[in-house]
Amino acid sequence: MAVQAPIGTMSRSQTQRRKRIVQTAAALAVRGGVEAMQMRSVAERAGVALGTLYRYFPSKMDLVVAVVTEELDLLEGGIVRRPPTADTPAGRAVDVLLRATRGLMREPELADALVRSLIMAEVKIELDTRITDLVWRVASGSLAPESSGEEDIDRADVGYVLAGSLTSVWIFELVEVLKGRRDVDGVERRLHIAAERLLTAF
Repeated sequence: MAVQAPIGTMSRSQTQRRKRIVQTAAALAVRGGVEAMQMRSVAERAGVALGTLYRYFPSKMDLVVAVVTEELDLLEGGIVRRPPTADTPAGRAVDVLLRATRGLMREPELADALVRSLIMAEVKIELDTRITDLVWRVASGSLAPESSGEEDIDRADVGYVLAGSLTSVWIFELVEVLKGRRDVDGVERRLHIAAERLLTAF
């Protein structure tokens, strides 16, 4: 079975090729969701051999995770450049999740890909942790552009656990939006209620 090469060990041309593949897959997801991200279609549109694609991404789910991770990178970059200004941890946490919601709703097919990847058992922990880390860092006031925050996070901390619970509420609300049972205003109200209850102990 193919093994995905660590990004840090890739040459410049390999990094560019990988980025092109991910962007191609994202474009297909925007138009047709996860179902449109067929490996052969991605390879053809990205201008790489199918075998080359599998060397970078051994499975379709690896490719979905790469697309979603890039979206999270963009979200985090925007938050680092323009941090939430709310006075309370709850307000800052909700700001992060609402930015994510509005960004995803601009591309509902990609939002669907995110939700599917979040609820898949084999990738749930990685992506849930990534989002929870960001919410926790912003809520606790430890967001710093020069640091990933990984070394500073105590995932056993009660506050971190509660931030994870808020992330779980957000994922449920996002599913409701995608099903047409909730609008963004409704999500905002519910997130504020949940955040105020969960994060008052910060």
